[in-house]
Amino acid sequence: MFYKTFVRPLLFRLDPEKVHHLVSNSLQFIFGIPGMAILARSITSVNDSRLKREVFGLKFKNPVGVAAGFDKDARLYGALGNLGFGFVEVGTITPKGQSGNEKPRLFRLPPDGALINRMGFNNEGMDAALHRLKKYRKTDVILGGNLGKNTLTPNAQAAGDYVQLFETLFDVVDYFVVNVSCPNISDLRELQDKGSLQNILGRLQKLNREKSSPKPILLKVSPDLNDSQLDEVIELIGETGIAGVVAVNTTVGRKQLKSSDKRVRDIGRGGLSGKPLQKRALEVVRYLSEKSGHAFPIVGVGGIFTPEDALQMLDAGADLIQVYTGFIYEGPFIAKRINKALLKRMDRK
Repeated sequence: MFYKTFVRPLLFRLDPEKVHHLVSNSLQFIFGIPGMAILARSITSVNDSRLKREVFGLKFKNPVGVAAGFDKDARLYGALGNLGFGFVEVGTITPKGQSGNEKPRLFRLPPDGALINRMGFNNEGMDAALHRLKKYRKTDVILGGNLGKNTLTPNAQAAGDYVQLFETLFDVVDYFVVNVSCPNISDLRELQDKGSLQNILGRLQKLNREKSSPKPILLKVSPDLNDSQLDEVIELIGETGIAGVVAVNTTVGRKQLKSSDKRVRDIGRGGLSGKPLQKRALEVVRYLSEKSGHAFPIVGVGGIFTPEDALQMLDAGADLIQVYTGFIYEGPFIAKRINKALLKRMDRK
């Protein structure tokens, strides 16, 4: 309540991207003070063995994670672990560092509880991420690596970018997510066709099987896919043997927004996230789960703000959940509230 009443109104007066950097720097500073990590964990974490999950061979201390995009450069995963999350997905990481799209590129729609972003995979590249993950990884949270191609890499050569990332980051992350569904990279979503994905995922799985201890590879899917395309995703998972999916990414849709048409037009292109995405995210997760016969794990993400939202996502078929926009709108206790709701449901059964 304190966050939403006092902190959020102040932060929302500032440019969204500047606020993100301010919060990031503040978290790094705060958790650099001796004893602050222990104090934060005592306040924000829920320690109960009933929250533990084993999904695609990994053991999660709880099922609530932070989606890709919040920790693009692997700077914040330790701090986020101190806020009660069970896993953090870093990235999207590309082989070479890139500045992303022109600013402004991150926008709030408070009446909708939403964000629109067209960041463009801005990050410092895989070598910088590798350095931080090797040097500073001292956390019990599971780490995922969200992988994307460089903007200037032609689609015909995209598989090479994903292979580079996989090989470079293999020893420092616990699982991988192949991102070909972000709407903010020119032509990227063309790689969602089955032939392109078979090439990318097939090459990664071949390398993965040659490792002494293969790691889970997941595919992040778009909410804008139709049922026929989702059927192809299910077929592709069976054919390639990847571990599962993250559903869903941001959407290019703008249906039934409460914000003014002028505001939405002024913002222009970009991926929409937050509450307007919730219904479609639930539909996609439920479809993939039921149509596949629960054949693979699903990480559900999209419009999760409250414990009730989280429970709905899990009921739809998700094995784990991620937050991003909900984290920004609801504040640092979101993981604790969701985990407490999960325990409360268990107690009722």
